[in-house]
Amino acid sequence: MQFDRRSFLAASAAMLSAPAAAAVAPLAKGVRIRPDREEMVPVQGGRIYVRVNGDLAGPRPPIVFAHGGPGSAHWYWLNATALADERAVILYDQLDSGRSDHPGDPKNWTVPRFVDELPAIAKALDVKRWHMLGASWGGTLALEYAAQRPRELASAIIQSPLVSTDIWLRDAKRLKDAMPPEVRRLLYLCDTPGVAPEDDCEAATEAFYARHVRRFDPPPEIQAYKDALPRSFSADVYNHMWGRAEFTASGTLKDYDGRPLLKRLDPARTLFVAGEHDEAIPSTVAAFATEAGAPFREVPGAAHTVMNDNPDAYLRILRPWLAAHDAP
Repeated sequence: MQFDRRSFLAASAAMLSAPAAAAVAPLAKGVRIRPDREEMVPVQGGRIYVRVNGDLAGPRPPIVFAHGGPGSAHWYWLNATALADERAVILYDQLDSGRSDHPGDPKNWTVPRFVDELPAIAKALDVKRWHMLGASWGGTLALEYAAQRPRELASAIIQSPLVSTDIWLRDAKRLKDAMPPEVRRLLYLCDTPGVAPEDDCEAATEAFYARHVRRFDPPPEIQAYKDALPRSFSADVYNHMWGRAEFTASGTLKDYDGRPLLKRLDPARTLFVAGEHDEAIPSTVAAFATEAGAPFREVPGAAHTVMNDNPDAYLRILRPWLAAHDAP
């Protein structure tokens, strides 16, 4: 049976425990929408956009945030600029994302090349020491970067990460199987292109996302900033590296396994984080933390986009963690 998209979404929302679509996330106190400084930093393949809020020469090491996707953009981290009252906050767009150059060359879309953007940013900004936080695909970059034990890394926060595609898909199946019956049926049908109407597939995917990816719309200030970006999502990068949706891997990351890197992290300077309703299931992320010998924190009321869904709770975790790990 085919569904009208609007009525299907409304019916799906009624069956889900997620907030209604009209619910808007809070804006963290002290957010700085406008950057204090902007740079286009040369990297292999082009230039990437970097913005800074706060004093890079201040007494505390700055923190750099890596967005997810692959192919998202830095807008998701705007709530984190509230930290600029105590340290510089560095946001950036990976190559082919957001305000960065978009050469569109798949040769650039590799894990090592994306990791190499981090030391390029540190060099361009003359940062000798910093904290790094990556979420989702950005959590993969944080894992890869921190496993190298770079001298400039004060601490790593690895949020909702893709550590193993096999485990990610296992958890995605578990979450799909817990969806309402008609949503679940469509999610499985839509794994095969052309089997179900595209509108129905999009509606079912949105129902899943409303429960496990983002439970609230961004606040108006952040939504306006996102809308003004040249690209807030680069589907070409996402589809090439991942696939059709969060629970279907057909791209170059389909065989990714970063589990051996967990033992190479510095457990005293690594923190794992996930949202209560995260598609990166908290128990799974906690198990990764245990394997690394590192601590884990769960953010209540949040799905995958933790900094959007509950920024105040997340910032209450980050501030003491960063302060405790500022010293070499």
